[in-house]
Amino acid sequence: MKYSRHNKILELIQKNEVETQEELAQLLIKNGYNVTQATISRDIKELKLIKIQTASGKYKYAAETHAYQSITDRFIKVFKDTILSVTFSNNIIIIKTLTGCANAACEAIDALNLDNILGTLAGDNTIFIVVDEKSNVNKLVNQFNELIQ
Repeated sequence: MKYSRHNKILELIQKNEVETQEELAQLLIKNGYNVTQATISRDIKELKLIKIQTASGKYKYAAETHAYQSITDRFIKVFKDTILSVTFSNNIIIIKTLTGCANAACEAIDALNLDNILGTLAGDNTIFIVVDEKSNVNKLVNQFNELIQ
């Protein structure tokens, strides 16, 4: 449930200008998550959310940018705990996750800043990774499989 909630938080702050913990709690409740202020506070800390200034001068929650984000044991744990399978076709890697966990696992992949990845796309339980060359796919698949072992 926590990974699903974290995934939803990342989605909500990307789609909305969330200024306060109370606003975030209300959005989560509207989306079927029963949360308290203490839970929201812990989630913000665990996800390492920051406040950034918007064009209008207000502040909103955001995920740290990759330039400032370091890989943590937390990202690796999310990846390990949520990945069900890693397969590929041509230059696309397909990763299946637990329901509601693809965005969090995809964020972990993005934070790794691996070479040869052109882009990632996450749904509810599936991640697509576009690799620059078919010849680089096996190397990346092996890296992902090592992470989940």
